[in-house]
Amino acid sequence: MKKLVLATSNKGKVREIKELCKEYEVVPYTDLIDAFEIIEDADTFQENALIKARAVYNALGDEDAVVIADDSGISVDVLDGAPGIYSARYAGVNANDKENLKKLMQDIKAQKVENSPAHYTAAIAIVTKCIEKTVHGWMYGTALTEAKGEGGFGYDPMFIPLGYEQTLGELDEGVKKELSHRSKALHLAGKILKIL
Repeated sequence: MKKLVLATSNKGKVREIKELCKEYEVVPYTDLIDAFEIIEDADTFQENALIKARAVYNALGDEDAVVIADDSGISVDVLDGAPGIYSARYAGVNANDKENLKKLMQDIKAQKVENSPAHYTAAIAIVTKCIEKTVHGWMYGTALTEAKGEGGFGYDPMFIPLGYEQTLGELDEGVKKELSHRSKALHLAGKILKIL
């Protein structure tokens, strides 16, 4: 079984990627080496994913490693695409999921609306000794000014996917997996991983 090293220690992402990549042994890089700070200072999800994957690949010192990194977030139309690449630290550098969620709902409400069109983006970078590739997945829907449901993580309780009436926090895991921006990107990444 091929080992995939994830350039993240985010428990929600690790769990989701393990679930979606069952044919691989999925290991967060922090199981192999000490956690270290990676400065994500690019302007796009794609470049930030590459920064993370390259940094972990180089730090591992294992030329046979296959590293994948995900950079993802939510963009809300009424906020001109914010938080976008700043989704993970929207309420501040050390903010947790609840604080980010609360700030985003407040910011939408401050625009004097109850909801707004929004979309999630996931960029996945794959770095090996031979290649650097990126793929994308998207999920469109509506961002709310209130949280509903306990499922998922991040902004899931305030996001209703297109064609549904419940938030990602309320929807069944199986449904969410089919719709997820990350699962769409991982499906494409899987095609690349098969030829490595």
